[in-house]
Amino acid sequence: MTLPDTASNPADADRTFQVDLRGLVDLLSHHLYSSPRVYLRELLQNAVDALTARQGLEPGVPAAPGIRLYADGAVVRVEDDGVGLTEADVHTFLATIGRSSKRADQIAEQRADFIGQFGIGLLSCFLVADEILVVSRSARTSDAPVVEWRGRGDGSYSVRTLPVSARPRPGTTVTLTPRADAGEWTRPGQVHALARHFGSLLRHPVTFDDGSGGPGARVNPEPAPWQGAYPTPGARSRALAAYGETVFGFKPLDTIDLDLPAVGLKGIACVLPETVPTGRRHGHRVHVKGMLLSEQAEEILPEWAFFVRCVVDAESLRPTASREALYEDDTLAAVRDALAERLRAWIARAAASDPDLLARFLQAHHLAVKSLAVHDDEILRMLLPWLPFETTDGSTSLDEFARTHRTVLVTSSVEEFRQVAAIASAAGLGVVNGGYTYDRELVHRLPEIRPETSVADLDPVTLTAHLDPVERETELAAASYLARARDALAVFDCDVALRTFQPASAPALLIDSREARHERTRSQLAREQEGGLWGDILGALRQEAPRAQLILNQLNPLVRTALAIDEPELARTSAEALYGQAALLSRRPLRPAESSLINRSFLDLLAHALRKDS
Repeated sequence: MTLPDTASNPADADRTFQVDLRGLVDLLSHHLYSSPRVYLRELLQNAVDALTARQGLEPGVPAAPGIRLYADGAVVRVEDDGVGLTEADVHTFLATIGRSSKRADQIAEQRADFIGQFGIGLLSCFLVADEILVVSRSARTSDAPVVEWRGRGDGSYSVRTLPVSARPRPGTTVTLTPRADAGEWTRPGQVHALARHFGSLLRHPVTFDDGSGGPGARVNPEPAPWQGAYPTPGARSRALAAYGETVFGFKPLDTIDLDLPAVGLKGIACVLPETVPTGRRHGHRVHVKGMLLSEQAEEILPEWAFFVRCVVDAESLRPTASREALYEDDTLAAVRDALAERLRAWIARAAASDPDLLARFLQAHHLAVKSLAVHDDEILRMLLPWLPFETTDGSTSLDEFARTHRTVLVTSSVEEFRQVAAIASAAGLGVVNGGYTYDRELVHRLPEIRPETSVADLDPVTLTAHLDPVERETELAAASYLARARDALAVFDCDVALRTFQPASAPALLIDSREARHERTRSQLAREQEGGLWGDILGALRQEAPRAQLILNQLNPLVRTALAIDEPELARTSAEALYGQAALLSRRPLRPAESSLINRSFLDLLAHALRKDS
């Protein structure tokens, strides 16, 4: 069989994609870049990379010649003394979307030194202008001509050669004539502000001229504060804290030096002085080779490190195509792990040498440290004794609590703790509220730090075992009332018992765990769905439904009065009222039937009192 010769058939010939530049610019503005303001970052970035390329080409070129920025309301112009472009470069790189001079063979070995490598940055200028004018002279040959490239938003461009007098020195000048609707981003004051925003840490000097005739203003007059020389460590700490306050708007509790020479990363982490809501993560300021990449880079630190905000400048991190986020790769993962170690080391130093700083830190950020201690044995051993917990002795550290209670009991929920706290405290039991995030898991690890301390979950049996039984004669006398009470509360699967416990002011204690309520709900659903598919499934899981317990306090005067009631309806109503009051004190969500019972028992008791008075 002979295959057809497709090369001789024009209909089968390869075609070249046609690019709708206006549609592409619209795509960039709505999906790649977050705001038209990035045009200035892209221009500054191209100028920085051009200077870097020239220094690689001519190592003796001084770094002082920098970047000059001009904006007077009519034009925006960025000029550099960088490597420049030849006429061939202009056709190859400026007229081909996606091709970058930073990928050219002659400077391929320098790619790691450049900020941008995607070849689409210049297109961002079409977000604010309909025409881009580039005038460039290459530094690769001494007799290189001056080349002018004029690109338009409709996709057309023109190239011409200018006399050397048009640009005596090598380098590039990019000029934009802003559209009328782009004034928000191209006014002189805004251009200056954007230049400071994006380029405050650039290593090349950047000056700004607003056309008023005055001397140009320096955009980046000071180097990054962590690169400065300071007479004392205290002076350095104050300078870093002042910088953090300027950048983030709060006075840091402390600053942490971040230095990873392997990836060329330097910066600081500012410890927030106030508590951060659970799960809320702050963004961090990430610069790449001095250029601001993102103000909201969450990925630079692990999730548990929400007690700091960072500003870093890195050499080896890869930006995404939009240069507004970091590319998730092995390098970023390694940087994240290394920065996490720096934060752990700071916590360790504070614990070892600055207890006052540690106390202030834990007061604000104990939840963050708890989340770290769950997975970090070193932090657990170091800080668990210092962390605050809600206990029957008040808010205290586990170390202090364990000195008083050799056996530490822990509840599984906040509701259970609130049900038993007062009674357990009066009985001498040491109970910790394990209902908050991480607390129960951490309390159970206390024996790793204090082997002489034992930890157990608190259950109803443990608590009721510490309540004193009443005398047999007293219980026999109350048998009639207790029977009526059990009948009244049977609808809630609640048993009733009589005990004595402190404080005497507490008339009743309702012991009802969350697991018990869930099991009773499941059993009720199984009964309601009996015979159906869900009924069979729930029935297969059926266990004996645990009952709640209403424990009446025989030491309480109100309870003793209720036990003597002879009238059946009044006895029933009083039992319902005692149940409702105990349910309210537990501070757990009430079921509709319980809310109805509380209202009904209150009105019945009020009606009885009114009848008695009349």
